[in-house]
Amino acid sequence: MNERFAQYRDRISQYWNKFSVKQKVLFFSTLLIMIIIIIAVTMRLTRTEYEVAFQDLDSTDAAGVINYLDTSGISYKLSADGHSISVPSTDAARVKVDVGSQGIVQDGSIGFKVFDESSSMIGTTDSEFNVKYNNALNGEVQQLLQKMQGVKDAKVLVNLPKETVFATQDDQEKASASVVLSFKPGFRPSQDNIDGYFNLVKTAIPNLPIDNITITNDETELMPSAKGGQNGVSNQVEENFALQKKFEDEVKKNVKAFLANLTGPDKVDVLVFSKLNFDKESRKEDLVTPVDNENMKGIEISSQIISNTYTGTGNTDGGVAGTGSGDVSGYPTSSNTGNSTSEESSETRNYEVNRITKDIIATPYTVKDLTINVAVEPPDGQTSLDTATNDAIRTILVNIVRASLADSGVTYTDADLTKKVSVSVQPVGVNTSAQNAGGMAKWMIWAIAGAALLLGAGGGYFFLRRRRSDAEEETEDEPLQMPTEFPSINLESVTNESQVRKQLEGLAKKKPEEFVNLLRTWLADEQR
Repeated sequence: MNERFAQYRDRISQYWNKFSVKQKVLFFSTLLIMIIIIIAVTMRLTRTEYEVAFQDLDSTDAAGVINYLDTSGISYKLSADGHSISVPSTDAARVKVDVGSQGIVQDGSIGFKVFDESSSMIGTTDSEFNVKYNNALNGEVQQLLQKMQGVKDAKVLVNLPKETVFATQDDQEKASASVVLSFKPGFRPSQDNIDGYFNLVKTAIPNLPIDNITITNDETELMPSAKGGQNGVSNQVEENFALQKKFEDEVKKNVKAFLANLTGPDKVDVLVFSKLNFDKESRKEDLVTPVDNENMKGIEISSQIISNTYTGTGNTDGGVAGTGSGDVSGYPTSSNTGNSTSEESSETRNYEVNRITKDIIATPYTVKDLTINVAVEPPDGQTSLDTATNDAIRTILVNIVRASLADSGVTYTDADLTKKVSVSVQPVGVNTSAQNAGGMAKWMIWAIAGAALLLGAGGGYFFLRRRRSDAEEETEDEPLQMPTEFPSINLESVTNESQVRKQLEGLAKKKPEEFVNLLRTWLADEQR
């Protein structure tokens, strides 16, 4: 066994000694690299990847999550500040669901779940219940705000009024709320976001008007647009300016596109100035109108006519009161009897008319004023427009202004509308700039050509210089030519003259250059 082992060892040793030192070093290096790669891959595959499952936790919520993880036997990593907890990536989803379902994370606040935890309220006084309810309401509103876009943290304090059975709903004291918000880095709340915060607090707390809500952040107090705060006014003004600019751009584009048919493309420039009415009007109208407008009468729905006539005989008083002898002063005297007649009539008619009730909300953004100024470039070779073209352009502009001001509530005459349009003849700014650009392009072309010529000349000079220096370096680096070895003919070994001649002729035919060199060598030797 030992002999066989020794044989194997000798064979391995002989095989190993066949390799050079370089091959042995390469073998060990490759083996070492493979071992390192295997170790790194193994560590990578067996390492536990952690994922941040909870962040921005307060101490209470962090303690609750850690207690749950320890009880469940799940490994975790706590950040240095204690506000973030990481769990294995394979368990992250399940841990989030479990923690969320158990209500462990409360974002530092309590909600109405506090009543579920202590369902028995025996022995709790009204004051203790009110405190618990108030704290729970604060926590619920806080949790709602923290779900809003951009909100990182929230602190809410609600003051609820004392209820009384003697006051009506209008006479009761109103609730109030104070809110402090912290936003995520880089987030700037828009006016819509701010209105959302106020509406959320208003609807979450009973009997809370929006005027009693105060919301602040680290920088300033937030104001809702319903309150008429500066932010709401600013946004409204910006929106109005944007609408006005959009209207002017639309009028400008339409006028320019239409006039291009008369003057040609790129020969018209338009300036539009307008005033828009952004007031929104709401009114109610109760109208009564007749059914028959011609006779100004309604529909007769009922009619009643009463007529009475009386005829009879009897004494009638006559004469002057108290003038006869024996008459009582102040009373008429009696006279002879006669006939008497009386008539009485009355008529009642009921008519039905049209009764119209209108709730009118007038649409804002009506045009109060509009002015259009047009600059037209004259045709080539002319300095002014012909009268027909000028009048046609003015007529078009007047019609546009008349149609735009139809709902302004002001009646404009043709003279007034003519004052609101103007047509001037001058080179359009676009073409002028193009001409200037063409003038500049001329000298720029010459400058570019000169610069290109200089660059070409400089490049050619450096190229030739570099080529010359490379040639000199190659000449210096050339190895010295070895002296040419000329073929020699051993005349002593040759006895026949004809043989010498044949050898010389053969050398002259096969290698003429060497034959010439040989002759030169012989002549040089003879001269010596």
